[in-house]
Order: sequence, then C-alpha cells, then structure tokens
Amino acid sequence: MFDGMDEEQARKDILKAVSEYCNKYHQKKPYAEGDRIPYAGRVYDDREMVNLVDSSLEFWLTNGRYTDDFERDLSRYLGVKHCSLVNSGSSANLLAFMSLTSPLLGRRSIRPGDEVISVACGFPTTVTPIIQYGAVPVFVDVTLPQYNVDVSRLEEAYSEKTKAVMLAHTLGNPFDIEKVKRFCDEHGLWLIEDNCDALGSMYQYRGEMRYTGTVGDIGTSSFYPPHHMTMGEGGAVYTDNPVLNRIIRSFRDWGRDCICGPGQDNTCGHRFDGQYGELPAGYDHKYVYSHFGYNLKATDLQASIGCAQLKKFPDFVERRKHNHRYLKNLLNDLDGRIVLPEPLENSDPSWFGFLITCNEGISRDKVVSYLEDRGIQTRMLFAGNLIRHPCFDEMRKSKKGYRTVGDLSVTDRIMRDTFWVGVYPGMNDDMLNYMGRMIREAVLR
Repeated sequence: MFDGMDEEQARKDILKAVSEYCNKYHQKKPYAEGDRIPYAGRVYDDREMVNLVDSSLEFWLTNGRYTDDFERDLSRYLGVKHCSLVNSGSSANLLAFMSLTSPLLGRRSIRPGDEVISVACGFPTTVTPIIQYGAVPVFVDVTLPQYNVDVSRLEEAYSEKTKAVMLAHTLGNPFDIEKVKRFCDEHGLWLIEDNCDALGSMYQYRGEMRYTGTVGDIGTSSFYPPHHMTMGEGGAVYTDNPVLNRIIRSFRDWGRDCICGPGQDNTCGHRFDGQYGELPAGYDHKYVYSHFGYNLKATDLQASIGCAQLKKFPDFVERRKHNHRYLKNLLNDLDGRIVLPEPLENSDPSWFGFLITCNEGISRDKVVSYLEDRGIQTRMLFAGNLIRHPCFDEMRKSKKGYRTVGDLSVTDRIMRDTFWVGVYPGMNDDMLNYMGRMIREAVLR
C-alpha cells in the first residue's frame, strides 16, 4: 500500500482516508420527533478524528506536542498564564485543592482540620478532595433562581480555621465572583473556582468582562463527553500564580521536584549538583520528590481531540446560549408553576443545562417521568444535597468532619424539586420546540 511513499506522504494518505471515513460513517441522522433527546453529547467531525489518528501514528502516547498546543491555546483563550492538562475534571479539582496543602505556601498552606467553605448542592468532586485530605468542608446554602452560593452567609461561615473557598459555577451560571473574591481577600483566603460546568461563561469583575475560572487563585475544567467541549476524558487546572503552577505540576507528575517533561532530561542544567532533603548531594533531580503526588497526566491522544474542539469552542458557546434562551422563551409563561433559571447580574453564562424547579403542587418526579417516557433525558442537579447521601452516613452519625451554616433549606428544596434538561450544541430548534411542548404538557396536566 505504501510502496514508493515516504512517511510524510503515507501519513497524508492515511489521514485523508480517515477524513473520508468519518464523513461517510459518522454522519448524525437528522432529528425526527420521537427520537431520544439526550441531555448532552459529543459534537465533532472529521477534524477530531484526523487529529486522533495523527497522534496515534506518532505513538508517543503520554503528553507531547498536542498537549503543549492545547495548554497554550486554552491559556490564550482564557487569558491566564499557566494551564496544566490532566486526565479528568475530578483530577483537576483534586490537584487544585492539593496544591493548597503544599508546605511551599508556608502559613497559608491548608492542613488537616482547617476549614474550606463550599456548598452541598452540586457535584461531589468539588468537596471530595477536602474530606479525603482531612480538612473540614463548611456548607453554605444556595439561592434560587441562580442555584449558587448564598453570599450573605459567607461571614457566618468564616472561622479562625478557614483557609479557602471552593465553589462551582452551577451549570454555567457564574456565582457572585465580585462578592466572593472580596470576602476571600478580606480574610486572606484562597479561592478555587470549579469551572467544570461553566467553560466560556463570563462575568463582569471590577468593570472588566472576565472568563469564569480566571478570577480566583485556581480554576478547573472538565472535558468529559457531556461537558462544554470534550476529549473523552480530560480536564485542566489553570492559574496566574507561578508558585501555584509549579506546585500543580509537581502534584500532577508524581510529586516530582523536577520540571522536565516526558522524554526530557536536565532542563534546569543542575540535574546532578543539588542538595535535597536528606538525600546524598548530587542525587538525580529527575527522581527527587517534593510532594506526595500522583500521575494525573492526560495522553496526547486526548489532547489531540481537545485541540480540534477548542477551535470550534466559541461556536459551541454561542449555540448553548441560543438554546437556553430559546427554551426559556418557550416556557416563560409557566413561571408561576415552575422556577426558571436566572443569570447573575453582570454575567453572560455559557449554559451547561436548563434548570427547572417545580413549585408547590407540581411533582418533580411526575414531570421527570413524563419527559423520560417521551424520549427527553433529564438529570437531577447532581447530588442535590450531598450531606444526605450514603457517603456522609458516618459523618452524620458522629456529627464530625463537616459543619453547616443554617439548615440548607434551599439546598433541600433543590434536592426534592429540581431537575434539568440539556442545551448542548448538538440540539436544533426542532428538538427544543419538542422539549418545550413536552415540558409544558408535563407541568400543566
């Protein structure tokens, strides 16, 4: 097949065939009413598949040139100085939190028993690293119709043990960054923005529109297939702080002190002449460990997909905004029966989903069942109230390991009465019209 060809020509022929294959066999069928409408899905074409095969032909496998390109391009898009690609959004949250436990941060380092302010209404991986490390999450209630932290309770949540605030922008809707950041600055607290459901969302901060995830000390993203963009599995951690970036890289790469990338040696020029800990002088710096870290790197295969996705990403964001706006217009007159989502003032959300909370007299379970039976996939607002889950059984019994501010009544209401449907870029107006009609029928029947 490749007789008379050099490697470059053979590669071009393979990639041309891959493009043709994708265009022939991966065409999405036109939507017909009654087809199942998922809450999210992959939106891709031959460019992602060509990149993937191109990377596979190199057979580098771990992070490489595509990783470098992706980290650079995402940094440019967000306007941040440093970005580290990881293998999932959960790993991104783990790294973000663990970086704040580094002894390199001195008195600001988080230690077991220190407190971190968060919410119980959301995805568990915003909270899991806090608990696993032995720090104490302090849960504050949220508000409707924004579904984000009640900033009026932050001062009440604060104690002399508080070291950080770790919050997610719920389904793309920014929390009140201005007030949260001011609170953190006044008390000398770290701020982690879990941006996994909000990539592309913007918020006016100090008179300037900023991307969510870029105002706090650290931001995180997820590239799991349902998210704003995908590389199958994958995530990112980003920051403007060079010290935090160095720590994040160390924790991601086994806890190494060395900054060399895969396949690199002696980048610093001092591989064999340093003194570290109680190691012999000149011990190979490639194998000096400054943290108890992990291997959380993504592969170049994943990064290759992300590079193609990122080029399309602004269009993805605009389609999410359109879909959310379109669906809301279809349902506005039901506002008395259901609570419709509202963006925070001075924000421009890149919506992950369309949230609906049922008012008194409307059964969430019946509405959800009606929609599911008619092919519309639904989701709860993740944990609803994480404290109510079996993972908290022992802590609830012992009344140790966490504390709450107030009774979390709105969080409990969301747990009982809230669900959401998708607005991902693969949806068209016909699908939205059907969803709107079915939601209306479910609520009014």
